[in-house]
Amino acid sequence: MAGSKSVVMAALIANGAIAVMKFVGFLLTGSPSMLSETYHSISDTGNQVFLLIGIRYGAREADARHPFGYGKAQFFYSFLVSVLLFGIAGWESAKHGYHKIQEALAGGHHEGAREAVELLGYSFEPVYVNYAVLVGAIVFETWALLKARAVMRRQMDTHGWDSYAEAFRKTSDVTTLTALTEDTIALSGAGLALLGVFLTRQTGDPIYDAAAALGIGIMLMGFALALAWENKRLLLGESLRETRLATIRETILAHDEVDAIADLRSVYFGPGQVLVTGDVDFDQALTTDEIEAAIGEIVAAVKEAEPDVHKVYLEPT
Repeated sequence: MAGSKSVVMAALIANGAIAVMKFVGFLLTGSPSMLSETYHSISDTGNQVFLLIGIRYGAREADARHPFGYGKAQFFYSFLVSVLLFGIAGWESAKHGYHKIQEALAGGHHEGAREAVELLGYSFEPVYVNYAVLVGAIVFETWALLKARAVMRRQMDTHGWDSYAEAFRKTSDVTTLTALTEDTIALSGAGLALLGVFLTRQTGDPIYDAAAALGIGIMLMGFALALAWENKRLLLGESLRETRLATIRETILAHDEVDAIADLRSVYFGPGQVLVTGDVDFDQALTTDEIEAAIGEIVAAVKEAEPDVHKVYLEPT
């Protein structure tokens, strides 16, 4: 949890500062891609606020109304991030870029991009503000991405996942997953905006800047859908993967008191928090007290074999 919170705080600091700088760049140049990147960074900043709320709310102790705790709050708030913020920012960016492409094709001009600005007695073209802002954004986003990547790498090493694609499909730490995804998108978006601004500056054709804005919006919407899908599986009550269930099954069957497992079920009730229930056939010669003692030993063994398992309920059949 501490790792997830540090990742979110790093991204919050980076995106808040970057959003202000990008908006200043847009005001000075009228660059479509800079406005798209402003939408992007504002949404990213809002994302971090939602994720921090999810972390704080999800850490509440279990009570009578929520006997398994509030861990699923992180799934819910991450889903809101993907749908509301990523989706809205992506749509607005794409729509703005599309309109600017139409204007460029109709012979429009890139308003304000070449008007000189006087600052402290020096005259310069505002486009250089965009260059400075975007390069700074790339530096900040790289820092935030490296922090998120380090946390995800630790999870990959712990679970034996071979790639980020596998981690994306299997992780229950949606907070780190969301931060890693948005940092990757932010870095890609800043690079795309920098390319669009540079090509427009060199050629005088606003189509490149407008196309970059459209590309940023499409990228945002695509990742919004992917994140929403990954959060959906956990909100609906996804089970452990079959390989991990097999480990639990083998752990239970390793006890001499167990004859067979009639049924075994699992579900995530929070990031890295799994509930396991099962119907177990015990040796009929055992007394009630002996069965209860065996269940206690099995529960301890299951939790040791699978650290994510927090609750185990076994029913003798």
